[in-house]
Amino acid sequence: MSIRAEALTKTFHEGQLDVPVLRGISLRLDRGEIVALEGPSGSGKTTLLSILGCILSPTSGTLEIDGTQADGLDAAALATLRKRSIGFIFQQFNLFPSLTTVENVEYALSVRGYDDRQARAEAERAIDAVGLADRAGFFPRDLSGGQKQRVAIARALAGRPPVLLADEPTANLDSENGTKVLAMLKELTRRDRTATLIVTHDKAVRAIADRVLTIRDGLIDEVDS
Repeated sequence: MSIRAEALTKTFHEGQLDVPVLRGISLRLDRGEIVALEGPSGSGKTTLLSILGCILSPTSGTLEIDGTQADGLDAAALATLRKRSIGFIFQQFNLFPSLTTVENVEYALSVRGYDDRQARAEAERAIDAVGLADRAGFFPRDLSGGQKQRVAIARALAGRPPVLLADEPTANLDSENGTKVLAMLKELTRRDRTATLIVTHDKAVRAIADRVLTIRDGLIDEVDS
């Protein structure tokens, strides 16, 4: 198991008001599994993803990431856990425009503590895995949307983190490239035994998901097999 969450809550304080966003969420993700998380805007998807990604701390509840108890950790310890165990894919790609394909992946590995030689070797392996070895020296401006997202996947999965969190990874892609990206995510999840959670409005994600969770008003109220 790579993620285990029990009774997670999150309340934000706005002036004199308490605004509950998560109201007691429990879930688990296993290695090699893809779980889709659906829900309307304002349902708590982004807050939940931020807590599972060790960006936010829950107000209450317990969270275990790859065997490490994450709730209660300070900011520095959360950052270390995040770098070691979690890969992120964003809908906006978030590539550095001044870095090449291989350098974008290499930089992420350097942040995780790889030395220069290790980072380059692992970056080259990762971009080859997503079929972009021939674009290693290209800058983001020279890549299509689908290719940029494949670089983002390579960056997230470089170093084989046990957890992958994807936020609307097909939102900025046409249907053809979206299908290709999802197929690649499924293949790499299975190969590397990653626990993958995809936050999405794209019903096509259901085709690759092992389970579909629906969140509404801060609660997971439906589980589809």
